Amino acid sequence: MKLVRFGEMGAEKPGLMDGDTLRDLSGHLDDITGATLNDTTLKRLRAIDPATLPAVTGNPRIGACVGNIGKFLCIGLNYSDHAAEMGMEIPKHPILFIKANSAIVGPNDDVVIPRGATQADWEVELGVVIGATAKYVSAVNALDYVAGYCVINDVTERHFQAHLSGQWTKGKSCDTFGPTGPWLVTRDEIPDPQNLAMSLDVNGKRMQTGNTATMIFSVAEIIEHLSGLMTLHPGDVISTGTPPGIGSGMKPEPVFLNVGDVMELSIEGLGQQRQKVRQDA
Repeated sequence: MKLVRFGEMGAEKPGLMDGDTLRDLSGHLDDITGATLNDTTLKRLRAIDPATLPAVTGNPRIGACVGNIGKFLCIGLNYSDHAAEMGMEIPKHPILFIKANSAIVGPNDDVVIPRGATQADWEVELGVVIGATAKYVSAVNALDYVAGYCVINDVTERHFQAHLSGQWTKGKSCDTFGPTGPWLVTRDEIPDPQNLAMSLDVNGKRMQTGNTATMIFSVAEIIEHLSGLMTLHPGDVISTGTPPGIGSGMKPEPVFLNVGDVMELSIEGLGQQRQKVRQDA
């Protein structure tokens, strides 16, 4: 299934994609959150004939594909080809940072550059949504704890990240720096998360081309590692790293986002995002 949340921010309704038709699930579900992403609820939703659900008319805003996200966990430097472009050593363990939940927006909402920012950058990433409580999970069965997958743009302000002292969180957590969606694609539709093509364009020019096959730590290994550090709860989201082609890695000079730029992201089977860049007031 491809689960969707649609409507104005803070008032999204649950839906699902029936081919190219958006169907309203609100008669069967209050929202798509950690409380509803368990296998029992997903099995019940799969039993519904989509044709019996009301079609959503017009062109509603698409919200983040998960509501009330618990933890927004992110893995840095997790693609071997990205590490190579940055001239950095392969990490021995997954590099973890936290992105503030206030960064989360819909997949097509504007990305707003904060005051004082000069080095806003893009990162297309595979998002993993946890569907069952995970503690000390083995990589062998780690994917059983996944509700589904989505596209994430881990937008980053590089000057804030590297030069304002402290941790990466400063450059990662600005408002609107976490577009998520459009769909939550349930795990049964993505049998191998380690073989998904991904790309990102800026103003129609291809910047990132990659595949999750070049991840240093697989989705299963990431879940094993994180669940050994903390309990993962339903509705937690893990952003798993980005392939090469980020702006700060461009040669001979880095390239950063400007007001009016348009980013377009895609991951195989998980849909597309499109964000326009604007300046904060």
